[in-house]
Amino acid sequence: MKRMEPDLSISLGPLKLKNPVIAASGTFGYGDEYLEMVDPNLLGGIVLKGVSIRPREGNAPPRIVETPSGMLNAIGLENIGVEQLIRDKIPWLETLDTVVIANIYGHSISEYGEVASALKGVRGIHALEVNISCPNVEMGGMVFGTDPGVAARVTETVLKNTDKPVIVKLSPNVTDIAEVARAVESAGAHSISLINTLTGMSIDVERRRPHLANISGGLSGPAIRPVAVYMVYQVTRSVRIPVVGIGGIMDARDALEFLIAGATAVQVGTANFINPRATVDIIEGLRQYCLQKGIWRLVELVGSLRT
Repeated sequence: MKRMEPDLSISLGPLKLKNPVIAASGTFGYGDEYLEMVDPNLLGGIVLKGVSIRPREGNAPPRIVETPSGMLNAIGLENIGVEQLIRDKIPWLETLDTVVIANIYGHSISEYGEVASALKGVRGIHALEVNISCPNVEMGGMVFGTDPGVAARVTETVLKNTDKPVIVKLSPNVTDIAEVARAVESAGAHSISLINTLTGMSIDVERRRPHLANISGGLSGPAIRPVAVYMVYQVTRSVRIPVVGIGGIMDARDALEFLIAGATAVQVGTANFINPRATVDIIEGLRQYCLQKGIWRLVELVGSLRT
């Protein structure tokens, strides 16, 4: 008799994913870089490296430093620009049998709209993830995601300029992340992803200089996971739209923490640098957990925390 297999599929707003494991932006390139180790078609989805309206060189090196249980990065949003993305990357991305999400950003609200508009109607891109952790040059460098009103305006602008589902990626560097989540939900976001990196700094004590040329950077990895799990828990109890959990997920048990806390899906980032097969290992781990527990639909785990 054939053994019954658990159903790992989930719905992320209008998106249907074969499983809840998504490769996070900036850690999986455009998917083709990992082909020798990972078949991207096995994943629930991939989020592409962040893209802006024009190419960007990013910050001067050094741009990455290892920290206890994590890493700091100050890449500076280096990217090829949306025109080259469409010309050079989309033809291959169109061949994939998985959800492909473009991560977009801008330094003004209108720039977000321009990138969204450029990707309108582009086959091979199934959704947009809006990075609102960028400095707003029109408002003195304030990050879009720290002000609920501004975050809502960015969301509205993207929605007006796209034909794709919109996921808004939240910054943890705020006083009340649930307030920002409610603002982007009210503005029409289809789902929310969190958390982006925490701001941090590391110093070379011999040279008495920052390890990063940019001085500060974004902290990711296992060190931030408890913060991320708690913020996901807060947000899922404040909004009705689906939430994607991100932050220090290294294995299936880490992913399960987010799902049980209320996340519908998860993104795997830093783990890809340590174990290029982390995403597929996590999918298999989720399958094994469901088999062991007699859970036949993974969605039954979502928000199942007992308090």
